[in-house]
Amino acid sequence: MGKRKGKKDETNKVPIIAEGRVQKRNGSFKNKEKVLVVSSRGITFRSRHLLLDILQLLPHSKKDAKLDTKSDRGVINEVADLKNCSSTLFFETRKHQDLYLWAAKTPNGPSIKFHVTNVHTMAELKLSGNHLKGSRPVLTFDAAFERSPHLQLIREVLSQIFATPPLAPKRKPFFDHVLNFSVVDDRVWIRNYQVSPEKRVQSAEDLTLIEVGPRVCMNPVKILSGSFGGPVVYDNPTYVSPNAIRAAIKRSKQSKYVSKVGARKQRKQHLAANKVPRNELSDVFKGDN
Repeated sequence: MGKRKGKKDETNKVPIIAEGRVQKRNGSFKNKEKVLVVSSRGITFRSRHLLLDILQLLPHSKKDAKLDTKSDRGVINEVADLKNCSSTLFFETRKHQDLYLWAAKTPNGPSIKFHVTNVHTMAELKLSGNHLKGSRPVLTFDAAFERSPHLQLIREVLSQIFATPPLAPKRKPFFDHVLNFSVVDDRVWIRNYQVSPEKRVQSAEDLTLIEVGPRVCMNPVKILSGSFGGPVVYDNPTYVSPNAIRAAIKRSKQSKYVSKVGARKQRKQHLAANKVPRNELSDVFKGDN
């Protein structure tokens, strides 16, 4: 009779999950990064099209229904936990016109709040570039990201979110587009290019880049140590809120109107103080009719 096989130790099969990486039995790690993409209520059509474009660039992303939350953003951590996601992109719209993007690592943080401007979607641009949906991107970062610690943190968070894991179920096993992240005027500019070979590729000079879209400019507002909460690690001193800009424009228009009213009042006072004397010949021809 053969020997009875003993029961296998089931404890070795339990993976250790930390920030989207699962530890295998041999000690190596497997990238299990998943990104939750959600938006708030009242999102505009342009912001919604941008969200759909971002979903096409992230084959390892998961979409959820709109969240009706304005103050308690901790609910997003619970949704990410239910979806088994380790990162989150939250599109928040204020006053139906201002778009803010939260890029967070759930549930431990950090989280970065961006003010999104200069949004141009793929449907709006209609560029000639095109790449396969679900293909893995080549991420390129400007050398300016090494300039300060907060830019280094932004680069690390963006690289973990936009880099497609090599074993994602919906990904294609090759690279045919480039995601470029640049820093100009202390803002992060995102561009997407298709890698198009003009002829048989023998060197890097045989490749050309054709822009696909979308185009986005993100101004970092603040960085929190936790996921959608916690102490403020970085606060942008040069950031001016859209409300302050609109208030300044209204004040400039108000001063223009006030100057008009003052000029009209001065004109009336001038006419009252300098009355035109009566012409003695004004009634000469009245009786001829």
